Amino acid sequence: MLASVTKIAPAALILVGALGLGGCATKGYVRDQIAPVSQRVDALETRLGETDSTAKAALAQAQAASGQAQNNGQRLDQLNSRVDGVEQRMQENQRKRPRH
Repeated sequence: MLASVTKIAPAALILVGALGLGGCATKGYVRDQIAPVSQRVDALETRLGETDSTAKAALAQAQAASGQAQNNGQRLDQLNSRVDGVEQRMQENQRKRPRH
């Protein structure tokens, strides 16, 4: 039994040492490792905010243009009906007018 203890003792000692030395990272180390990532995230959030503002402004302009286009379409429809009426009157006047 003494022989088996002498074989297991070094393995147990190595296992205990590995567990003791493994430890947790310090808060300072974690902060140092996370700082570059945090800076990149902050920069990306800023760019995302700018992109969001630009997209909202573009949407507002597109909606205004759409409304103007609809208004212009309605005005064209009104003008077309007026032109049609003028053409009909011209044709009627040409039919009524005696030819010399």
